[in-house]
Amino acid sequence: MSILKTQKLKKYYGNQDTCVKALDGVDFSVEEGEFVAIVGTSGSGKSTLLHMIGGLDRPTEGTVTMAGKDIFSLSDDALTVFRRRKIGFIFQSYNLVPVLDVYENIVLPIELDGNKVDKKHIHNIIHTLGISEKMDAYPNQLSGGQQQRVAIARALASKPAIILADEPTGNLDSKTSTDVLGLLKVTSEKFRQTMVMITHNEEIAQMADRIIRIEDGKIVGGRHV
Repeated sequence: MSILKTQKLKKYYGNQDTCVKALDGVDFSVEEGEFVAIVGTSGSGKSTLLHMIGGLDRPTEGTVTMAGKDIFSLSDDALTVFRRRKIGFIFQSYNLVPVLDVYENIVLPIELDGNKVDKKHIHNIIHTLGISEKMDAYPNQLSGGQQQRVAIARALASKPAIILADEPTGNLDSKTSTDVLGLLKVTSEKFRQTMVMITHNEEIAQMADRIIRIEDGKIVGGRHV
């Protein structure tokens, strides 16, 4: 069953004479529980695509359907709520709140939504990611790899329909990158978590179940790994 589907997705910038087609009619789908890597060079449209499927920006044309909902049929306020409940984000820059400790950062999205924290689920996540001893630490007391583990835990905490990872190892050294990617793979399998990862790195993409290639705003190929 498809958890995510885009149809004729376009994002154009500028007017007719100076039009930049960041996305130019993208059609693809992701099955529930699948780990997909979207690969492309800088300027290929992969980050724009992630912003569209994450509801962070609205398209010029086309639709994004997630968990059975046409997300751009929602008002801005309703889309914000949908994003918080259904989508987990992992960014290259971690985006942790510096004045909150690790545990508070992990449960923040749940508390913002006014929901009860599933402590057993949280414990399972932090144990899997190897950060049980860091719950009282603050982001500035952690290494880059540890901060990214916290960001992964936060994305998983609210049991989202899908996790979107934007160059999740971009700020990490090669060994730490391998460790973090291994954890992404383990957590996607253990928690049956659907995951879409944007990367320019072919080696990193091999960790996924399927690779989709994008160039000049268009899907130009895909294959199972």
